[in-house]
Amino acid sequence: MPSFDVVSEVDMHEVNNALDQANREVDTRFDFKGVDSKFELTEQEAVLISAEADFQVRQMLEILRNKLVKRSVDTKSLIDGEIQIVGQKATLIVKIQQGIDSDIARKVVKMVKETKIKVQTAIQGDQLRLSGKKRDDLQKIIEFLKDANIGIPLQFRNFRD
Repeated sequence: MPSFDVVSEVDMHEVNNALDQANREVDTRFDFKGVDSKFELTEQEAVLISAEADFQVRQMLEILRNKLVKRSVDTKSLIDGEIQIVGQKATLIVKIQQGIDSDIARKVVKMVKETKIKVQTAIQGDQLRLSGKKRDDLQKIIEFLKDANIGIPLQFRNFRD
């Protein structure tokens, strides 16, 4: 029986490369001369953006988004936090979402069932497994999920006949 997995993954190596490029751009930009500003990757798969003012943090966030897009990382996987100002330092933590959380997984399962295409869905941790009798049905589901606005980037892996 044909099947495939629906996952939401971010290539962390590409994120590291984008952070390096963004740090280099901030170092060379005229409006950031003499400003203590940087991007850091934390252990919780989040990006820490720090600068001296909140508008600089917002500018740096746009720089980061542009660099991620150039490296083919979907920016829908970024979850912006609140800008926190402590003394002369403004920081922003941007989380990178890996995997499909249970609420979104249930939403996807419901959407697939509403299509009335004969496929079975199973939630397996932070991914979904879809299986059906016909390969064409599974391909229709892939096209449906590509067109659906779920809010996170989806990849389709492990297609088996």
